[in-house]
Amino acid sequence: MTAPVTRCGFVALVGAPNAGKSTLLNALVGAKVSIVSRKVQTTRTQVRGIALSGQAQIVFVDTPGLFKPKRRLDRAMVTSAWGGAGDADMVGLLVDVHKAGEDETLAILERIADLRQPVFLVLNKIDTMPRDRLLAVAADLNAKAKFAATFMVSALTGDGVATILTWLEGRLPPGPWLYPEDQISDAPLRFLAAEITREKMFERLHDELPYRSTVETEQWKTLRDGSVRIEQTIYVERESQRKIVLGEKGATIKKIGELARKEIAEAAEAKVHLFLFVKVRENWADDPERYREMGLEFPKG
Repeated sequence: MTAPVTRCGFVALVGAPNAGKSTLLNALVGAKVSIVSRKVQTTRTQVRGIALSGQAQIVFVDTPGLFKPKRRLDRAMVTSAWGGAGDADMVGLLVDVHKAGEDETLAILERIADLRQPVFLVLNKIDTMPRDRLLAVAADLNAKAKFAATFMVSALTGDGVATILTWLEGRLPPGPWLYPEDQISDAPLRFLAAEITREKMFERLHDELPYRSTVETEQWKTLRDGSVRIEQTIYVERESQRKIVLGEKGATIKKIGELARKEIAEAAEAKVHLFLFVKVRENWADDPERYREMGLEFPKG
């Protein structure tokens, strides 16, 4: 009796900032592998989440939101996103149903026409729009670009997500699985821990500050009792920003640390001792080493 054919492939998720890509990735995988925030452009590099459906292992690549870049970091993020799309076996374009006609979405529609891979459309936040309007949005987008299929989902509730997995299952190339059956991400825990702390900064701080900062895991040491000591550094551009991150008598950094420690402990499946340090590095956004830490290519010029 022959063994069933296994399939494996990469599926890039692209879209405008805040379309819900990270939320969708977490729903597809069934666990948190990418940080989520109401603020736009929180995903800075490609994050891979691994899902199983039947005999298929689907490696989803969550890419940074596609937008018109203004700064060097912006350019690196957009380059990373299109690079992720170009390297994948298939591409899923995620569109917020309320922003289908906006310039950012229309610009992406023009660009995906150049991709050689099949592209499928995922309309997100369908629970916030009447069905007749949804159908009109779907028809309009399909008139503007050629899609292999169209899905309607609510990434937040998980409604419609399983349909995407089932559809992809039979369309990925035959081949052995690339990852162990129980692995849900290829991101090292050190990276995920830094991303979790960055997410908590987005939750606690306002305006531009989280965009002007980055988090790096400097030390990860497993202690004799099985617990983990983690030291992370939050880099900001100015002393005034450092004071904001620390907060009155250290209250803000303490709260960020509490929230991050709890979630990192769940990811690491161990007790965590988290120590956060805030340092000023004026031109970190122009430092090639910081880009390497974030998994981004440093843009010249």
